[in-house]
Amino acid sequence: MNRALPLYPRRDPHDRLRAEPPARFPGAMLNVTNRCNLTCAHCFVYTDGNPNDPADDIPDDELLAELERVRERHGIYGMLWMGGEPMIRWRLLERGVKLFQRNVITTNGTIPLRDFGSSVTYVVSLDGPEDLNDRVRGAGVYAKVKKTLGAVPDDFAPTVQIQCVVNKLNQHRLEELVLDFLDSQADGLAFTFHVPSEGEVSELAWRDVEERESAVDAVLALKQRYPSFVWNSRRALELMRPATARLVTERCPALSTVLPLYVERGAFSNPKCCYGNNADCDRCGGWVVFAHAAKLAGPWDEHVPRADGQSLLEMYFSAGE
Repeated sequence: MNRALPLYPRRDPHDRLRAEPPARFPGAMLNVTNRCNLTCAHCFVYTDGNPNDPADDIPDDELLAELERVRERHGIYGMLWMGGEPMIRWRLLERGVKLFQRNVITTNGTIPLRDFGSSVTYVVSLDGPEDLNDRVRGAGVYAKVKKTLGAVPDDFAPTVQIQCVVNKLNQHRLEELVLDFLDSQADGLAFTFHVPSEGEVSELAWRDVEERESAVDAVLALKQRYPSFVWNSRRALELMRPATARLVTERCPALSTVLPLYVERGAFSNPKCCYGNNADCDRCGGWVVFAHAAKLAGPWDEHVPRADGQSLLEMYFSAGE
């Protein structure tokens, strides 16, 4: 029988690091540094209201010791390493990935990837074909990422995945990106959708989830044409339609499945969600939110039927009962 997850009201403040009894989380995400070598136009880390001072790095030994404590306190088995640009601190990552059973390193791909073993997945960010990507991420970035991926050896143990942030600017040209990397060292590609800040009006942001639906259709079509290369699940994409998107974001599963850790004044801080303190929940298109909803039972099931059987996420929470 499926059990309901412990769910947090999406806009209420929750200090999940200090609450008693401590909540269990299968995964966590950590901004290992607020430093970055790019200034991407859509980066939520550097919006107002989020801890993002580049001087706030925690020394390696201190950070890893605190991570061990947090891992034991909250039952965490998977870590999403983010930034800033996490590969700036690759020596820290080399040690840190040994603390967790599964690791994802999200990188802009301009720094060479290192072989940290098979527990690691690199998520390399590209946001459309070269002209549109570089319009958002900076001149010459697309070429640098292609060079980085081209240098990955055939015996490279980590998984390499491209991630594209779908936005209003690039939604009609996504297939160009797929075709450019279909026969590359990338194992697959996943699409996430732009998560605007509250009140954001920009060339990247849709007005609402109704306007976004045509972009969802575009990704579903790519999933149909390239099913083994496009890694989004069909159920996760269907949940992004207007009829179900708010059902998911009103009961956001990521608030229960991922413990977000930012670095602020030399210590861990716990923002509202992975996308910081000022993400617009009503227009959220975060991959983690809908991918996790697709693996869990919820009020959305009557609209988008789920597969039989219990997912690994459900098994994790069931094991903690």
